[in-house]
Amino acid sequence: MNEALRRAMFHARISDRQLAEKCGVDIKTVGRWITETGRIPRARHRWAVCEVLGEEEAALWPAAAAKAIKVGPDREIVSVYPYRSGCPASLWRSLIAGAEGEMTFAGYTNYFLWLEQAQLGDSLKRKAAQGCRVRFLLGDPESELTRLRERDEGVTLTLSTRIRVTLAELEKIKGQQGIDARYSGGNAYLSVFRFDDDMIVTPLLTRNVGHDAPTLHLRRYQDDGIFDRFVSHVEELWNRGTAVWGDNHHG
Repeated sequence: MNEALRRAMFHARISDRQLAEKCGVDIKTVGRWITETGRIPRARHRWAVCEVLGEEEAALWPAAAAKAIKVGPDREIVSVYPYRSGCPASLWRSLIAGAEGEMTFAGYTNYFLWLEQAQLGDSLKRKAAQGCRVRFLLGDPESELTRLRERDEGVTLTLSTRIRVTLAELEKIKGQQGIDARYSGGNAYLSVFRFDDDMIVTPLLTRNVGHDAPTLHLRRYQDDGIFDRFVSHVEELWNRGTAVWGDNHHG
């Protein structure tokens, strides 16, 4: 029995029938995926299951993942999504839940997180209380760069409004030890979200809002690889940033 698949379905509260419908297969096929040892679905079905359950292919079908193992610098690229909106909310949820030492949200607004992740503020407070460092790097809603990007985007829900939504949410949790926020302009066209050794990166394209940006899921496997390069970028922006309400919360 594929215990990993069975557990993932249980935690996602997805039945055999629901998974079959979402993946476009017969319910009996899903049954065979679960009960027949060593049975590996077709690649497109594996990817569909992973997206539905918010799991990695290597966790559900390690044998299939081993055949496609990467040995070069690109082995740190776990998944690629043409649009950030195509990156499952369940993946974000699992990364937030699994982080223990470091979470950095270096998106210019971080607005979508509060919409897609229920009770995010409470989750961040719990994580910080357990010793996880939580940082937000935001654009300044009053800056000229923000106004330029607003003209470029040309959408009704302006960039400054989306930033202020995040600021309002952060105001509710700012007293928690371990949570900090800074303003920066250096992340205006590249968003980086770090969760320990996992990372979501979205390079913003001209005249596109964040959810239309191509998105990479990275995982750290080496020194000075792609993951570490983005970490250095964010740390430099953080060091140059301006405190939103001071840095006296992480001790």
